[in-house]
Amino acid sequence: MPTDPSRIVTARQMLAHLGLTPADLIAHPDPSCRIPTLAEYLPLVAAAASPGTRRTYGTYWNRMAAVLGHLRLDEVTASDIEALMRQVTATARSRRTGRQGRHAGEHVIAAARAVYRRAIADGYLTPGDSPAHRVAKPRRLPNPRRALRPEELQDINVVARTSGNDVILDALLLRLHTETACRRGGALALRLVDLDTAHALVRLTEKGGTLRWQPITPTLAERLLEHAQARGGVLPTDRLLRYRNGQPISSRRYDHLWRRIGERLPWVAAQGISTHWLRHTTLTWVERHFGYGVARAYAGHTDRRGPATTTYIKADLHAVATALAAMTGQPHALADAQPQPKPPTRCLEPAPDKRVDGPPGDDT
Repeated sequence: MPTDPSRIVTARQMLAHLGLTPADLIAHPDPSCRIPTLAEYLPLVAAAASPGTRRTYGTYWNRMAAVLGHLRLDEVTASDIEALMRQVTATARSRRTGRQGRHAGEHVIAAARAVYRRAIADGYLTPGDSPAHRVAKPRRLPNPRRALRPEELQDINVVARTSGNDVILDALLLRLHTETACRRGGALALRLVDLDTAHALVRLTEKGGTLRWQPITPTLAERLLEHAQARGGVLPTDRLLRYRNGQPISSRRYDHLWRRIGERLPWVAAQGISTHWLRHTTLTWVERHFGYGVARAYAGHTDRRGPATTTYIKADLHAVATALAAMTGQPHALADAQPQPKPPTRCLEPAPDKRVDGPPGDDT
């Protein structure tokens, strides 16, 4: 049935008389709908978030609940959120790789925006009502990470192999990250089923739920399997990297490893070098010798941001395996047969042997 134009005119006149607009009716279709307080709504946001999001923003949601929890979602102002950001920035814990609280301040804004995106999706607010989106994030400082020089990487490997209470585990960690350029989360998530020794591959599950098969040297594949089996890995879903007592390692192992290396190599502590620097080192070498497309595939980058040209310069698994073979000087079954650059001098140490060195106990 066609709409009567005269009725539309009458409806608009009535809304104008009441001081309303059609958008007001859409935003709040039910006048009896009560907008919850921040403290009431945050548990719903956390329940709908992914485990990674809860891990990243959980601390900041707790701070929001403690400071602003008594306010309704529509009562929180941009000034409230910016004041909370300043407070969190000023009281952030000092870390070895910290940036004077700037990352904490950035996370406050991101956590608040996540809450208000959910509130908009649930119909409590309109996009223009979000106070979190009216607060600018702190400007990011230039990333201090760089590719390590071969002699620097060699010194780090030497310290890891000659100190601590589980040098085999530490050597495996450094070798794994140097060969694959994976993130810490990717290594910690590895299971027995993610190791393909027949084709020398590991399946990496990293941030954003991305999943890819990454070539590794056959020697490292054998060492990883021996390590897992010797430390109680039996079922396909058992974790691959383990302490001597059979328990899967956690991120604390990385923290202790780099603190120990920093105590023996002061420049490591001074520059805040961490596992992610190994990723920069490997990807820089791959990009210099095999180009941006191969480096992008080696890193596992699948996002579509950047120039449209990236759509046409994708590299496959064989190209990644070829780069790995060139970097390590070890052949790989999936590598293309083509001339390869000379491996970087002392860039990679030999894969750890089967010995179990160091005093007993776990540096957890």
